[in-house]
Amino acid sequence: MLNGEAINQDSWQLSQHHYPQFRVPQNVRPCCAFGDMQKVNVSAVPVPFFRLDNLRAREDVGPHKFASGIYHFTPASASALNQAGGENNRLMYTRRGGFIDLAHVRDTADDTIALFFDILAHLGKAHRIELPSELGPRYIELKAFDTSALTAEQRWQIAAHVAARLAYFKAESHEIAQWHGYSSFTAWPETISAYSIEDLYSNMLGAKLVLALIQQRKILSEEDYNRNLTLWLDASLRQLDAVDKTQARMALDAVDGIWWDSQESIPSKYMVLKRHYLLGDTQRPYLAKSQVSEVTDFPVILSLPSRLYDLELDKIAVLVLEINSKYRSSFSHIPDNLWRKRITHLTFRDIAAYDEKEDQKELARLGLRSGPEE
Repeated sequence: MLNGEAINQDSWQLSQHHYPQFRVPQNVRPCCAFGDMQKVNVSAVPVPFFRLDNLRAREDVGPHKFASGIYHFTPASASALNQAGGENNRLMYTRRGGFIDLAHVRDTADDTIALFFDILAHLGKAHRIELPSELGPRYIELKAFDTSALTAEQRWQIAAHVAARLAYFKAESHEIAQWHGYSSFTAWPETISAYSIEDLYSNMLGAKLVLALIQQRKILSEEDYNRNLTLWLDASLRQLDAVDKTQARMALDAVDGIWWDSQESIPSKYMVLKRHYLLGDTQRPYLAKSQVSEVTDFPVILSLPSRLYDLELDKIAVLVLEINSKYRSSFSHIPDNLWRKRITHLTFRDIAAYDEKEDQKELARLGLRSGPEE
């Protein structure tokens, strides 16, 4: 480009031998329960003199590092989670994107880039990509189809869009898994985080960022990927109008007792009162009505296309989740035909709807209420 040379159409052709060596990460980053300065219990015992500092400002965010998930939690390491991997992940508040969980953004970003090169290598062929097990085996099924009429650029673009969608739906499967009893650390239940209002918007933000980076070929080495995602994440947080920690705390205070309960301790499930069950490829943020967010704020709605070049992307690949016997009792409120054999991402939203009904029943029994959307 600097030499003034025309870009050859063959530039989209990259030998598989030269693909960067990204692999689907096996661990997730420590994410955070919705709220700030929460009390923490370990095995029902309060951790004395400890509050979880949960908020970040844009200038606090560290550089991205691919696959830096190191999920672990013990009382001795609790404070160390705030600096995990140097990325400095936690919650932020943005006037146009609501609350953002940086760990969720980064995890789905990493899944997108890892899936992309595997999908590109096998596009048009029957192929299975193994994912870390949660409720049971979890994997991606690529379908065989005729790609002979596709150009190299079209193959690149299709693989990029399929990777972004499936990385995002992988995040949806994690929300379902948390609700149904899966936890990364056996002694630390994660039901508190299931269907949290900021999670899937954050996941989709990560998928869309890397989709754009792939389209601009800014991901041809791990170093390029880390550097460019760091820059683009910062630019996105600027565009979403990220606020400082004081203002973020004001936004959380405005929804205390409505979206979350500051009097509850982590990991109590109903420290979180408002949840987001509307799974799918379009996500709208929740904006807190406070001195931080005004009625004039315009939310940024994120979506991932389901069609490209007149192809239905969900017919090219699906994400599959199978349920081990250990977790089957947690699906007793859901019709067998939706889950007994296996679940694909095409029915995740139906599963979430049944889970929402169960939560509403439990909230009613406890005399609690779910907070309004805004």
